[in-house]
Amino acid sequence: MIYKHNFTLPEELVADIADQGFEFMPELLRLVINAAMQMERQKYLGVEPYERGPERRDQANGYKPKTMKTRVGDITFEIPQVREGDFYPQALEKGLRSERALVMSLTEMYVQGVSTRKVAAIIKKLCGSNVSSSLVSRATAQMDEQLTQWRNSPLGESIYLYLDARYEKVRQDGQVRDTAVLIAVGVGPEGHRKVLGVSASLSEQEVHWRTFMESLVKRGLRGVQLIISDDHAGLNAARKAVFGGVPWQRCQFHLQQNAQAYVPHKEMQLEVAEALRTVFNAPDRPTAERYLADAVKKYEKSASRLATWMEQNVPEGLTCFSFPAAHRRSIRTSNPVERLNREVKRRTRVVGIFPNEASCLRLVSAILLEISDEWEAGRIYLSMPAPGST
Repeated sequence: MIYKHNFTLPEELVADIADQGFEFMPELLRLVINAAMQMERQKYLGVEPYERGPERRDQANGYKPKTMKTRVGDITFEIPQVREGDFYPQALEKGLRSERALVMSLTEMYVQGVSTRKVAAIIKKLCGSNVSSSLVSRATAQMDEQLTQWRNSPLGESIYLYLDARYEKVRQDGQVRDTAVLIAVGVGPEGHRKVLGVSASLSEQEVHWRTFMESLVKRGLRGVQLIISDDHAGLNAARKAVFGGVPWQRCQFHLQQNAQAYVPHKEMQLEVAEALRTVFNAPDRPTAERYLADAVKKYEKSASRLATWMEQNVPEGLTCFSFPAAHRRSIRTSNPVERLNREVKRRTRVVGIFPNEASCLRLVSAILLEISDEWEAGRIYLSMPAPGST
């Protein structure tokens, strides 16, 4: 059976959208989601309105208002009801992602250099309504303003600070270059994760890292008790200059990878990896240091370069033992922010080569803002001890 619908945007609403842009997004979402929920109920009932037949499963029973908090303000939706069955429209939850999806679509088209006229044509094809290219221009400008405000928004206390870098291809002066994208993620005193900042630049690594960290401090970042990262070029010097008194946890996962460069024989790789896992999985720091000393002594003659490297570098991965045992699995590696980076990469892959730094920063910022909002609205990442407890 084919379920028909006659939903179209009222001409007055289209005119309002064309005149004032995203300020009318709440009304647009209300109309679209209400229409989608009506269609979903009709499909559930099994027949068209006022149609009788053996396929009918239930009867429509009016609507129930429900006010939801959304990213564009409080919106009251009309939830379709049925007389007997247990029906609840899925279109409501899915539809609340519409504003985010629209912004991301505009962002990705904007980044790739699609003209505002073409974007307007795409929206018309998707929505069946005319939207002026001037509206698209204002929407993208508004989006840039919102992303800039987010990147410069005030920060507060973060107990743990994760830092990581990834690279995107950017065209500059006719050449394709690797642009470093720096990302900071914090875990606050309530245990929620939050993306604290992002920066994209072709500048020298230490200068970029230092500028980025200083910007976090200027925005009010305080209370950091531990920094977790890999040993990125330029990061350590910048970290010592900006967060000199804050302990550093070097990523244990990357330490295990780095160690393989000092293993003289391929046959030893699994053995060395197991030795490092034994150190990192120790119940406490004294035990970990004892296991490390045993490993260093074991390899002094058969792999002297490895033994020296382990003695000098592995202790940087043991700082997490000074923090609550329940947190160690989450703070001993930079994996949480690296998973974030993988999601960024999945979304930026469609672009390939960015036309400039600004376009790269725009898309990455939009992705990170979306993810950070989901984190803050979701479950607690780490349960923090009560003040005064040990």
